[in-house]
Amino acid sequence: MKPIDPWAGFSQLQECLGDGGVFLVSIDSQGRANPMTIGWALLGTVWRRPVLLVLVRPSRFTHHLIEESREFAVCVPKRGELREALEFCGTRSGRDLDKVAELGLALTPGREGRVPLLAECDVHYECRVVAQTRLVPQGLLSPEIKAHYYAEGDLHTLFFGEIVAAWKA
Repeated sequence: MKPIDPWAGFSQLQECLGDGGVFLVSIDSQGRANPMTIGWALLGTVWRRPVLLVLVRPSRFTHHLIEESREFAVCVPKRGELREALEFCGTRSGRDLDKVAELGLALTPGREGRVPLLAECDVHYECRVVAQTRLVPQGLLSPEIKAHYYAEGDLHTLFFGEIVAAWKA
């Protein structure tokens, strides 16, 4: 893998978010990787640093893992690849099984953090949580968003991950 400027992977990240998703990888206290599929993320500059903002519902196993470890990785496949793995990781919980083992995915160590990267992916972002905030029911959510995405509650937490390294396979 070669290091890249975080913006070099922006187009691929955006394309994949809109076409099947990307992997958000967290780790448990033993360092076991847990990939989850996400379809929403923002890449930008906050506090004069490159930040990848990810949204995770408190009910998700990943939420607990990120709060504990304070780091995560976002692994972006080539467009159209790893669809079955994305579907699996978006519908199964790491509380119940080891998704990496179940899918036979290969891991490569992160270079700047403890979270391993999915070797099959093309672009990787290693992130350290610098802030988090929860959406709140009394917040200023538009009625259509609230009705469509939060009818059952379980409003997302926004994790601001400073990008400490970005890689291209």
